[in-house]
Amino acid sequence: MIGKEFPAVNYYYQENCGVSSARNLGVHHATTDWIAFLDSDDEWLPEKLSRQTIALSANPASKICHTEEQWIRNGTRVNPPKKYAKKGGWIFAECLPHCAISPSTTLIHRSIFEDVGLFDITLPACEDYDLWLRITANYPVLLIEEPQIKKYGGHEDQLSQKFWGMDRFRINALEKILATSQLSSDNRYATIDMLLKKAEIHLNGVKKREKKEDINYYQQLIKRYQEAVREQE
Repeated sequence: MIGKEFPAVNYYYQENCGVSSARNLGVHHATTDWIAFLDSDDEWLPEKLSRQTIALSANPASKICHTEEQWIRNGTRVNPPKKYAKKGGWIFAECLPHCAISPSTTLIHRSIFEDVGLFDITLPACEDYDLWLRITANYPVLLIEEPQIKKYGGHEDQLSQKFWGMDRFRINALEKILATSQLSSDNRYATIDMLLKKAEIHLNGVKKREKKEDINYYQQLIKRYQEAVREQE
């Protein structure tokens, strides 16, 4: 069906192994230097790729470009909260609180994946947050300030609706990048600070749910990084 309607498209099938595995399969089979993603609940606007191509041609040192987006919630266009406003440049700090880049807005040079790796298939959610940390710690990001995608939300099958306590996956990602040598001293301190904030909030959540093993784990995690902060001072 796809081959007949879209003969220029190569379709690759695999058993459902999650969104990260699917994206990684696409990267593996891509034959060009520049790679773009389109999630099932998003829609590119007609000039999205051409606008990015022009911007990247004007900034040949840039290896990743993202764009602003339109939010559609339950069929109605809404204004995104100000904290989700997109930014360009060295935006690692802006990527710490939440996912500051939407996969469907990006155009990424293959060499970035060769440098920092692909999506982490062990993360059931926040896999994009994890990747953006690794990328923005090493590369500046080009931004097109006009929306170039429609981002649909509010439906029950979104990953954000599937898992309780999404910050536990972000905490995992923060721990991962702290275990590398990719961070400047300022970025390392900011990462530990954000990890402690998220861990404290998540600890309160597991206490309410009386998850004893999780309580002990996050108490020890907080203690360990508080000691790391004291050592840096």
